[in-house]
Amino acid sequence: MTRRTHLFLWVASLACVVALGSTPVRAQTPNIVMASTTSTEQSGLFSHMLPAFKQATGIEIKVVALGTGQALDTGRRGDADVLFVHDQVAEEKFVADGFGVKRHPVMYNDFVLVGPANDPAKARGKDIVTALQKVAGSQANFVSRGDKSGTHAAELRYWKLAGAESKGNGYKECGCGMGPALNIASSTGGYALTDRGTWLNFKNRQDLQVLVEGDNRLFNQYGVMVVNPAKHSHVKADLAQKFVDWVISPAGQANINSYKIGGEALFFANANK
Repeated sequence: MTRRTHLFLWVASLACVVALGSTPVRAQTPNIVMASTTSTEQSGLFSHMLPAFKQATGIEIKVVALGTGQALDTGRRGDADVLFVHDQVAEEKFVADGFGVKRHPVMYNDFVLVGPANDPAKARGKDIVTALQKVAGSQANFVSRGDKSGTHAAELRYWKLAGAESKGNGYKECGCGMGPALNIASSTGGYALTDRGTWLNFKNRQDLQVLVEGDNRLFNQYGVMVVNPAKHSHVKADLAQKFVDWVISPAGQANINSYKIGGEALFFANANK
């Protein structure tokens, strides 16, 4: 190989290095993981909310939709940066145990008891405790999520208040999200406790109707928390805090209130109340 050939190869290699070095590097979009509830996800709220948050901050959020209990476990493992859930007692324990930085109330709606239009248990009314007693006594089908979600936790509280040692032979746990539980109830003529947001967005109602609503005990509060980076140093706490700050701000609260289906609001912002 001649000296000229060596020189040519060296110049060509240098040109490649310079070309590669001058290629612009596309900046990676900042992103975080949010563990939240299947009910919030299936209500359609995040499809409405998260594009507005990204437009305001440039931050993308990947939602992992689980039951609240599983979402809290995800936070304990450090597999999420922020939590958006609805079991206040469990959330406060999460913070007290050092896994969350601070819990912020963000919005609320309510739970409703749905069931077949002919209401074989005669559960219709405004008292959730009386309604469950009637369901248990009638042996009617009742579909429980059975997944340690916020809705499941609320349901168990209501059963405890009902004093029903047996929930009836028709009681079944599906170990599933809110949407699948409602699908099972609609296909089997069963009763189910659901958050109103998922119910309003649920398309496969068949003859299911809201039978019990308006009981103050059916109040359903949501909270948001940054996972504590002192427990898991890889948590993107700064980015997660930007979401918390936005969702409890006037802009984020207005975004929540503006989400409606058929003119009916699914959630009511209450971060500053």
